[in-house]
Amino acid sequence: MRITGGELKGRVLRCPPGIIRPAMDRMRESVFAVLGGMSGKSFLDLFAGSGIIALEAASRGAFPVELVEKDPLKRHALLANAAIAEQSLGRRVVCHFRAAELFLQRAKTPFDIIFCDPPFPYRFRQEILNTVAQKNLLTPDGVFAVHRPREAPLPDQAGCLHKADSREYGRSIVDFYRRSVEE
Repeated sequence: MRITGGELKGRVLRCPPGIIRPAMDRMRESVFAVLGGMSGKSFLDLFAGSGIIALEAASRGAFPVELVEKDPLKRHALLANAAIAEQSLGRRVVCHFRAAELFLQRAKTPFDIIFCDPPFPYRFRQEILNTVAQKNLLTPDGVFAVHRPREAPLPDQAGCLHKADSREYGRSIVDFYRRSVEE
């Protein structure tokens, strides 16, 4: 797995043991093109896996960057990958090792961008979307991006979040929800 853009472009990351479905290079490049400039934006990566999305965001200037992963088998590789940002960029990527749902329930600070990439069999994407909306975990005009299989559609609106864009990558889709400014 290589970082596709920014200051760390081309850096190879560790792949953790266990089940992992890293986002394809083409998909990552497309997602970051849709999200636009990252400089100075806060970024949260839920279901981080290897941390590739969080490191892509940090490489492209996002700060602060946080990631959430509950699988203890991924801890060692995630910490090693996060250390790349600190060593090369001088910015820390904060790692949280707990369930994404628990992290969101306890979160108090909103983010500019939240990327959610749960395993494809995961059934609670709608609940995650609702939690982000209900707890106002996005800054005004923030973006919640969720990667999902084509067979698991999400609604066009959830509270203050409305689907602004969708991109297809084979059998997977990334939906981009924006927080309504007037909410």
